[in-house]
Amino acid sequence: MLSRDDCKALDAADPLRTRRALFAMPEGEIYLDGNSLGVPPIKALERLKKAAETEWAAGLIRSWNDAGWMDLPLTLGAKLSRLIGVDEDEVIAIDTVTINLFKLAAALLADRPGAIAAEAGEFPTDNHVMEGLSRITGAPMHRVAPNTRPKELPEDVTVFIKSAVHYKSAEIADFAGYEAEAKDRGLAIVWDLSHATGLVDLKLKDDGAKYAVGCGYKFLSGGPGAPAFLYCAREETPRLEHPISGWLGHARPFGFEDAYEPDPGITRWRTSSPSILALSALDGAVDAYEGVDMAEVEAKAGRLGDVLLERAGVLGLEAACPPKGKRRGGHVVIRHEQGYAIVQALIARGIIGDFRAPDLMRFGFNPLYNTYEDVFEAGEALAEVIETQEWDQPQFLAKKAVT
Repeated sequence: MLSRDDCKALDAADPLRTRRALFAMPEGEIYLDGNSLGVPPIKALERLKKAAETEWAAGLIRSWNDAGWMDLPLTLGAKLSRLIGVDEDEVIAIDTVTINLFKLAAALLADRPGAIAAEAGEFPTDNHVMEGLSRITGAPMHRVAPNTRPKELPEDVTVFIKSAVHYKSAEIADFAGYEAEAKDRGLAIVWDLSHATGLVDLKLKDDGAKYAVGCGYKFLSGGPGAPAFLYCAREETPRLEHPISGWLGHARPFGFEDAYEPDPGITRWRTSSPSILALSALDGAVDAYEGVDMAEVEAKAGRLGDVLLERAGVLGLEAACPPKGKRRGGHVVIRHEQGYAIVQALIARGIIGDFRAPDLMRFGFNPLYNTYEDVFEAGEALAEVIETQEWDQPQFLAKKAVT
């Protein structure tokens, strides 16, 4: 098992070590929940302050032109495009993951009538949105077994929702393989990149992916409830009808015409006035990735996870994610029947992870700010909490609203 000195040596040799200084790290804590809500980059806080106190308070309505507010969903989308491996004019930063899932799935279902499919055990919103779309349209919905491949889907499926990284297991999907099978079947995959963007070395265009959504508040560290983004391949956008055709998706929004004429490009996926303060924070946050090799980010995340999984194995704990040395997303999942209380006991020590029912402890790693020594310390604390049964106290056993 790696020692503390081994972890210090890994940190000293880490090509990403200087990135930690870009973040407003909490004092006295080891934060291992960046897969749920990221630590704020200093530039995100500065950008938010500027947007509020200068652009809004002083510039007022002039800032829609003078500060670039109107184009911010597009300029930010261009920044995000590099992180997912597509072209700059194919991404728009807008709305939420849930809304963007509905937009793309509804547009695709209208374009290719048939059934919708999502996996059992998928992140709940992905299933819930598809259920609602099924009720509205009358299209059948199939809830299929986890890891059902496109070639195995029911014959009537034309739209399939799939997470790039599973929120519980941290398994990374086979993008190229799934897309090849989808092409053979004539069905569309909408990828949910929520647990992948800013962590996985994504190459969506090379893999044949044409549609995706993702969030800004996990590894991208854009702030609580940060805006999401939508990717639609350039050649697909003109023929897809946006189901929420608001005025800012119009080809000439300030022509104030009664009839709707969609913008021919990615702008058509915009609906209404964007949340400028939220977009500004995310815009500043994404700058932390400038010049970063995403292959190095993904590789470090795997090695950080291995450190904790190695300690968990010594403790006799079961991993509910790909094991040490195998490819996975930016979090590890450890099973324990008292997982909730253990996580609460760790939080009381200043080591922040989270819990997912029924018995899963999740610990997430953002390679831009987490260190190997962080993870070593977390492993030592995990051992102490379990071995001493420190978790067995009323304040740790009482369930909170957010786990």
